Amino acid sequence: MHNRFYGWVIVATAFVTFGLSTGLPYYNMPFFYDYYEKSFGWARDDMTKGFPLAALFTLWVGPLLVHRFSPRRIVLFGTAMTFLALLGFSRMDGSLSVYYLLWFVYMIGYIFSGPIPHQIMISQWFRRKRGMAMGITYVGIGVLGPLGSLLVRYLAGRYDWQTAMLGLGCAVLLAWPLAIFLLKDKPADLGQFPDGAPVAAEEVKASPRPFRELVNRLPFWLLLIGSMCSIGAIGSINQHMKLAFKDQGFTDQATLNATWQMANTIILVSSIAGRLFMGWLADRFSKKWVMTATYILVAATIPLLLLVKPGEDMSLWMFSILFGFGMGADYMLIPLMAAEQFGVNTVGRAMAIILPADTIGQTWCPWIVSKLRIAFGDYNTALMAVFAMAFVGAIAIMLLPKQGSKDETFQLPGTQRAATGD
Repeated sequence: MHNRFYGWVIVATAFVTFGLSTGLPYYNMPFFYDYYEKSFGWARDDMTKGFPLAALFTLWVGPLLVHRFSPRRIVLFGTAMTFLALLGFSRMDGSLSVYYLLWFVYMIGYIFSGPIPHQIMISQWFRRKRGMAMGITYVGIGVLGPLGSLLVRYLAGRYDWQTAMLGLGCAVLLAWPLAIFLLKDKPADLGQFPDGAPVAAEEVKASPRPFRELVNRLPFWLLLIGSMCSIGAIGSINQHMKLAFKDQGFTDQATLNATWQMANTIILVSSIAGRLFMGWLADRFSKKWVMTATYILVAATIPLLLLVKPGEDMSLWMFSILFGFGMGADYMLIPLMAAEQFGVNTVGRAMAIILPADTIGQTWCPWIVSKLRIAFGDYNTALMAVFAMAFVGAIAIMLLPKQGSKDETFQLPGTQRAATGD
């Protein structure tokens, strides 16, 4: 039994494992899209279709499997799958079928080693300081993501894009020793309680809510719809940013790579401030209004991408800083809101449904943007559609009750019997 509270060791470790397993690959995969375009002659809608197809066919993984296993162990499995996917990307020969299959492997890795296990661990270890702890954990993405951008730009420039992809995959496996030796699933594993308290809180003693009760409650659907819309908007910007820069005048490859790397780095560094500041606010003020303000900020910054042109450094910095700040807080607030609405012991089950749904938005929205860009010939109309969707997400969060309700007030009509298990 540890005398000293181990929760902050969990935060420090998750900071790194989350950054390696999620921040490194996800925020740097779009770097390779223009290389696919040149190497294989793929259309943009074909390139962006792999991610959504994989998300669609892995929907069952979260609700069926993730909550059944140790978060620490599934981080190990997930990072191994991510490595195999990136290794495959670095060796593919231009077959779209192989490309789509590798995205399926990547998605399995993302689901098992990404947000869900880290959110569950942090929610188990913290109660009073959950917002700050979650914010620090998500900062790992903001730190490791830019380092990945530097890595892929350097390797692609010195060698080729295949070597850059392989280097990215090898870096992901650095999460293994940390997960094996330092991560612990919950305080009870060391004879401790959340926040280092001397006794277990009532919240920890409560039983998880069944899936049937969750899906019969209106707040669950508002949170799902709101997060799906906002994350779909963020995913669209992340996936298309480099291609939008190319359309807007950054045609030289070295200049395009440098501009993307600078924007991606600013976004991810700015996301650190967003996560820490909004995590601090979420521990002190209504999570509902903190989350609503964040979603409005994300929506408001989307049109700024269209202002980024060669020689206009101010527009690049303005877009990157504001978008990164909103993006950083966006992902982090979802599990905090789930814990407030449904209880800490139900976070795993709630996120096992919400995260796959968010991933559908995160992956299919960029593909729809590809189609709109092809149809209209530029990104103007496509990004205005993304802007509107992001505001729908903000409205859904605004409609959430301030705190989770223990009665039937917020149940969907006609579902009282189902929710009580009768």
